[in-house]
Amino acid sequence: MNIQERMLHYHVAGLSIAYIHHYQMTDIQNYGLLEAETDKQVNNHTIFSACSMSKFLTAMLVAKLSSQFVLDLDEDVNKRLSAWQVRENESTKDKSVTLRSLLSHQSGIIDPDGSFTELNRLIGYRPMTEILEGKTLYCPTPIEVSNEPGSAFHYSDAGYCIIQQLLEDVLEKPFHSMIKEHIFDPLKMDQSIINMKIAYTDDCSTGHNKDGTIVKGKYPIYPYPAAAGLWTTSSDFAALVIELMNSLQGKSTLGLSPIQANEVISMQGGKDWTGLGVFLDHSGNELEISSLGWGAGFQCMMAALPHSGNGLVIMTNTELGVHQMKGLIGEIYQSWIGK
Repeated sequence: MNIQERMLHYHVAGLSIAYIHHYQMTDIQNYGLLEAETDKQVNNHTIFSACSMSKFLTAMLVAKLSSQFVLDLDEDVNKRLSAWQVRENESTKDKSVTLRSLLSHQSGIIDPDGSFTELNRLIGYRPMTEILEGKTLYCPTPIEVSNEPGSAFHYSDAGYCIIQQLLEDVLEKPFHSMIKEHIFDPLKMDQSIINMKIAYTDDCSTGHNKDGTIVKGKYPIYPYPAAAGLWTTSSDFAALVIELMNSLQGKSTLGLSPIQANEVISMQGGKDWTGLGVFLDHSGNELEISSLGWGAGFQCMMAALPHSGNGLVIMTNTELGVHQMKGLIGEIYQSWIGK
């Protein structure tokens, strides 16, 4: 396919693709601009907002800590939460909310309408406890369990906010610090940051609307790091995918056990499309995992065949206005999966 022509067709400003073959990153392809109407070219160091692909990063941290017996996937989260608690009600009478149910979007929690928008500069960052208690415009009503845990799938940013609060309560440090210590540093993900807490650099790409115009504020941030706070390069994210693949083979850098790695890619709660922080499908007779990111100014996707060690990471600095599989990202994916 002529990627540059398809970028023009979809008004995509910048694009980076990292290819994984047999457990190694074999190629990085970069196209377009960090920012429209400039001469800043996308390169191997260009940082994109991963949006909800951050959930895969969070799942990998939880899997590592579970391997070390710091966390239990099937324990009632209220046993470890201290600064905030899941409210008990009729829905939790027989089943408790667990890390497993939160990671697989089956906790019974449904995000309130209009919640979990990008950072409002006037409001700024708010404590996660205030967000979960419904005391901010980011989440106008308290988070609670609406259905019995395990009874249904509801994609939930709030669920990952609860995971973040639990991690911070247990490890007694901010989320961005534990991610750096437990994931970024050992995997040498040196170009990855959480919620842009450091100054913007020349490597940060600007977000664009579907018509190619620059989004307001240039760098949309989601103040919910575990759910959508990762900014990274295609190659750094590929390193995280390779770590999962290697962990399945007993070759983890993070100390992630094959058992816990397999939990990440196993169907949860009888739903054959969801693992822990990833979605599941099949390519021929082989398991395929994926992670999707879609937010203000950015859209991206990871797809991988974990048992054969192949995959790709696609990152753009443009919100395409259609699902990944119906736009440029889908065309690139189809070209890859058809090989």
